[in-house]
Amino acid sequence: MSGKRTNLLLWLVVGGGVLLFFTVSLIALAVYMSDRETPSFSLSHNQIALLELEGIILDSKEFVEQLKQYGRPGGVRAVVVRLNTPGGGVAASQEIYQALLKFRADTGKRVIASMSSVAASGGYYIACAADRVYANPGSITGSIGVIAEWYNYGDLLRWAKMQDVVIKSGEYKDAGNPARPLTDAERAYFQQIIDGLYRQFVVAVAKSRKMPDDLVRKLGDGRVFTGEEAKKLGLVDELGTLQDAIQAAARMAGIPGEPRVITPKKKRISIIDLLLGESRAVLPLPMDRSQSHIRFQYLWR
Repeated sequence: MSGKRTNLLLWLVVGGGVLLFFTVSLIALAVYMSDRETPSFSLSHNQIALLELEGIILDSKEFVEQLKQYGRPGGVRAVVVRLNTPGGGVAASQEIYQALLKFRADTGKRVIASMSSVAASGGYYIACAADRVYANPGSITGSIGVIAEWYNYGDLLRWAKMQDVVIKSGEYKDAGNPARPLTDAERAYFQQIIDGLYRQFVVAVAKSRKMPDDLVRKLGDGRVFTGEEAKKLGLVDELGTLQDAIQAAARMAGIPGEPRVITPKKKRISIIDLLLGESRAVLPLPMDRSQSHIRFQYLWR
């Protein structure tokens, strides 16, 4: 009789645990769905969308998805992109730049770039996709150029009496191997890549800012400029605050009076993020094996 009671108690505990797990999961799922970054829309036609780019640009997906939602016909008449970034990955910067150009072409809506403390390198690349670029007098911008860097730990391996063994199919398959110095041929190989990515940057700036290539190259030696200097050089259009940029967007969009500024909801980490394995995107791991140790970047160091 006692054995049956024990089994019954065990099943009650297990069943209760399973029920509790599914209850928590359903609640977490509801919270997760409510926390998804979705802009708020209304029937008002005086809305300005404010999108922010903060920190080093590693990926374009989140920003591009937000931008697409504001491309729908309706209340949002213009977009202000607030930049506070030293730049980042070449491809990510280019994808955001192209997304902004496509947004303007497809929707006819105006895009204004507003520089905060820093909008350099890839951040400046993105700003060039806007109809007009605003900077504070003390904003740091420019840094037109490309950089690739990595650590070489060959001396450390030799000190530890360790050897790096590589079997490869071609001369350049392990170019940039951090366990040994670059050969002259490898250095020339990487320089060719850098030169090609730099040319792409120069072409984008020259086309967007309506400047000759040779002038962009003259300014594009990696230097940064204050917003005040950038205005004199033609790299930005106006000196002004975020509020000035919003007011300019409203005027360009034909909004009478004070515009209503809307922003995407901030995504919060929930239990379901952990259950679905999305915490990786929110809390990046110290070492990401999916990325090469060599990174070509439009980045101000």
